[in-house]
Amino acid sequence: MYKIFLLFLLSPCLVLSKHEEYLGHALYEVRVSNENQGSFLNEVVQRFFLDKWHPTITGQDSLILVPGDLKEDFQKEMIRANIAYEVKCDNIKEQLDLEDQLLSAAAARSNRSSPALPYDVIHRYDVVNNYLQTVANSYPNVQIASAGKTVEGRDITYLRISSDNFQSRNKPVVFLMSLLHAREWVTLPGTLYAIEKLVIDVQDRSLVNNIDWIIMPIANPDGYEFTHTNTRMWRKNRRQNSGWSFCPGVDLNRNFDHQWGTSSSSSPCSDTFHGTGPFSEPETAAVRNVLNEVRNRLELFIDLHSFGSMILYGFGNRQLPPNALTLNMVGVRMAQQIDAVKWRDNRNYRVGNIVDLLNYGASGGSSDYVQSLGNLLSYTYEMPAYRNQNTLNGFLVDPAFIHQAGMETWEGIKAGARYLIERRYAAMAR
Repeated sequence: MYKIFLLFLLSPCLVLSKHEEYLGHALYEVRVSNENQGSFLNEVVQRFFLDKWHPTITGQDSLILVPGDLKEDFQKEMIRANIAYEVKCDNIKEQLDLEDQLLSAAAARSNRSSPALPYDVIHRYDVVNNYLQTVANSYPNVQIASAGKTVEGRDITYLRISSDNFQSRNKPVVFLMSLLHAREWVTLPGTLYAIEKLVIDVQDRSLVNNIDWIIMPIANPDGYEFTHTNTRMWRKNRRQNSGWSFCPGVDLNRNFDHQWGTSSSSSPCSDTFHGTGPFSEPETAAVRNVLNEVRNRLELFIDLHSFGSMILYGFGNRQLPPNALTLNMVGVRMAQQIDAVKWRDNRNYRVGNIVDLLNYGASGGSSDYVQSLGNLLSYTYEMPAYRNQNTLNGFLVDPAFIHQAGMETWEGIKAGARYLIERRYAAMAR
């Protein structure tokens, strides 16, 4: 009994000892008023290796995480450039601790009453993999597969959902994935909710009868697990970079073979380090290999990221694909369906080219690579942050938003899928 009581007394200390590396890190809200200020801010972020949580967009707020020992230097740079800033959180560790507490409390209350995973916690890698296996074992129209192994040997697992075991040569394929960036936890409910609505609680049978689906919930398993066990804000995979043992990891969304290395970082210490070459990482090579299996029928690709309430299409060098008008039209359809059910306090989705909306170029991205494969629809969703209370910002997840995140994102995905069906029937009627 004494040991149990002592453990109870010590448990708050154990919780508080987590996230120590973020002690004193401050979250700044920064607003630039012109392109020159935006360029200067981006240069400061790169020079100090700061963690930019939100893109620098003229006239809009950007969130930047600054270590305690760089606060003074950062503020001097902002003052020198006459850039407006506000400290939103003077110690981000407090928000990280709060996220842990909220998710732990939700897990304690969780009561799984359906075959689907509950939407009150962010599920770990093993839980998700076991769930995918259970779904595949329970439903004849679902197959589970591994796209390959990660750097640390984990399976990159995905589901194939089809009414005819992918035997049709005419049905379009939709590829949906999440967690390519490890810290973007809120994207996982988007893929899990899609699985539920396509397999367990099917409300629109035409989405399964007329489309084959590939869903990869955790595209970066090593990085994702690392955000749970070690560094919450980790973005990259867990590659041990040769000669840079103190700067591990590759940004997987800069490692695909489209304009590789042109708008990314060659420094392993950067969060946008592009790796040693296109598809140098087993995770991106695995995605490529799965794409190649369905390349002739692939018509819609959606990579879920956070945050920002945006639907982005290529290319990351500002060049537009030949089907840009269709991309924009379908993107608007998807955004409108999300906006119709979103929380009122969250901003409406915006749709557009990557560079036009983010105000910076990006190379080696998944959606750009897929777009380069042909005349198809390829998007990156930037799902919203939880904005309804001031104590949580950006990538951090409140359990109250998990179900909503999955539900509203599915409305957008459905709109894109239905467009494929409409287009197919219109072509058949000609």
